[in-house]
Amino acid sequence: MEVCYQLPVLPLDRPVPKHVLSRRGAISFSSSSSLFGAPDPRQLSQRRGAISYDSSDQTALYIRMLGDVRVRSQVGFEPERRSSHPYLLSNGSPAEFFFSAPERRVHRLLSFQRYLHSSRLLRGIPQQIPLHILDEDYTGQARCMLEKVGNWNFDIFLFDKLTNGNSLITLSFHLLNQYGLVELFQLDMVKLWRFLVMVQEDYHSDNPYHNAVHAADVTQAMYCYLREPKLAKSLTSYDILLGLLAAATHDLGHPGVNQPFLIKTDHYLASLYRNTSVLENHHWKSAVGLLRETGLFSHLPAEDSLNMERDLGSLILATDISRQNEYLSRFRIHLDQQNLCLSNASHRHFILQMALKCADICNPCRPWELSKQWSEKVTAEFFQQGDIEKKHKLEVSPLCDRERNTVGNIQIGFMTYVAEPLFAEWARFSDTRLSQTMLGHMGLNKASWGSLQQEQTSVSEENHLSELSSHCLSHEQNLIQTHQMP
Repeated sequence: MEVCYQLPVLPLDRPVPKHVLSRRGAISFSSSSSLFGAPDPRQLSQRRGAISYDSSDQTALYIRMLGDVRVRSQVGFEPERRSSHPYLLSNGSPAEFFFSAPERRVHRLLSFQRYLHSSRLLRGIPQQIPLHILDEDYTGQARCMLEKVGNWNFDIFLFDKLTNGNSLITLSFHLLNQYGLVELFQLDMVKLWRFLVMVQEDYHSDNPYHNAVHAADVTQAMYCYLREPKLAKSLTSYDILLGLLAAATHDLGHPGVNQPFLIKTDHYLASLYRNTSVLENHHWKSAVGLLRETGLFSHLPAEDSLNMERDLGSLILATDISRQNEYLSRFRIHLDQQNLCLSNASHRHFILQMALKCADICNPCRPWELSKQWSEKVTAEFFQQGDIEKKHKLEVSPLCDRERNTVGNIQIGFMTYVAEPLFAEWARFSDTRLSQTMLGHMGLNKASWGSLQQEQTSVSEENHLSELSSHCLSHEQNLIQTHQMP
């Protein structure tokens, strides 16, 4: 059965606000100009701003929320810089929040001399083994970890420390190079490295959960899935490139709050995407903006580049958790009817969507010491949003009230209703040691959270009884003293 994938139609009739288009760096591609011929790529590489496409462009209207763009909202937040948390509270009346571009720290990551060295390596005689271009930048421990990057117990937190906070750049570059994709697609080393640097920087580091480390973790999980026998023997190089890029950019520019928050605060992104997959559309269009800004695929035919962008969007849009049942039902039907044919391009694309969905929410399937850290981080981000909602007298979103929820009950519910159904179907599709390992970890983690919940409940009850006993004893002593008074 042939599966068709229809990308959602984005709004074409909503004008770009003047305060956006008039600012520094705004670029508009009209229907009369070539997407890749004008403006000059050097101008693109120097700008820090928004991109918009008129209604004749199939990718529709897009504004990349970078540079000094100001977006108006009913609730006022004003971060100090783009890399900081995008919803710092302001004390005044409804105001604007904006992203101010920090200085690029490219010189810390890779010197210009190394850029030239890397480019010369790629222009030389093709090597039969993967290029170890960046080994000199790794410590011995980081190199050792990369040798085991396909292990499910890969500690992304440790790897991030060993790479000085550059886990997403380092891991993505290593995997692209390991698959030989840099040479196969003739990617320019300077453009690729710049693209990865910008991707990592466009994740907000102050988000407890949705940050570059999460993106690196999802990319590592995606790599594990790509190596599964069914996928490894069926996926094309294009599929692999697409899967790795989607994993690295799937939460690009995440503001640290969910879609309902953006909708109820009348955020411009919610209006732009008509309250439909708001965050996912933003992640996708942000990724497209970086691809075009760096010109990573500018050497390819325009049609191929546009197809890559659309397929990238199809993968990222599939991570919308509100569409979980839609994708899960389709997956079940395929498995029940046993009609998945991975020689079919659309079926392979669907499996990539499911693989990315699994990678995105695989935290409960990691070993306890890793899973617990992720659980605490995502809950901290939920509670951070709840605090903002309380401060501005908004209805607190589900799971975001720290006074009514705990890490344990949130995680147990998530595993029961979201993670377990998805990974059970994935195990039906790919019944391997990895799938059984993931299910085993999830079962143990769920039991561990249950035990912690019971312990916390017991301690809470003991404290309550102790307080009640102390109160009764104090009351009794007061009665005795009153009775003994002359």
